[in-house]
Amino acid sequence: MADVHESEVRSYNMSQIKSKDTKPEILVRKFLHAHGYRYRLHDKKLPGKPDIVLPKYKTVIFVNGCFWHGHENCNDFVIPKTRTGWWLEKINGTKQRDLLKKEQLETLDWQVKVIWECELKPQSIHETLSELLKAL
Repeated sequence: MADVHESEVRSYNMSQIKSKDTKPEILVRKFLHAHGYRYRLHDKKLPGKPDIVLPKYKTVIFVNGCFWHGHENCNDFVIPKTRTGWWLEKINGTKQRDLLKKEQLETLDWQVKVIWECELKPQSIHETLSELLKAL
């Protein structure tokens, strides 16, 4: 099935999607800062440029969007009905890269935490962030 938008419209829509400083990421950062944790952002020296780096705790945090990172069994991850093959290839590539970067970080003795966008919704945010504090 062809795309429902013309290429210029699709290009504009895609250009508006942020990869850094997303709302879920900022939410986690504000929570950590309020609890006294200090961190670095998107450290280019580490594999995968983690969203949040806590050097003191040798921990990195990735705040993943459920759609873009293919969160299995999640209501927020719905495969588009148009250009399905292209999207599956893109999302599966992202999942493979995520796994590789996680393994590389663990090889360097970093603890890797992944927080999914859906885990930051009102019904689960308290539990998610409490578990993060316990892990640190």
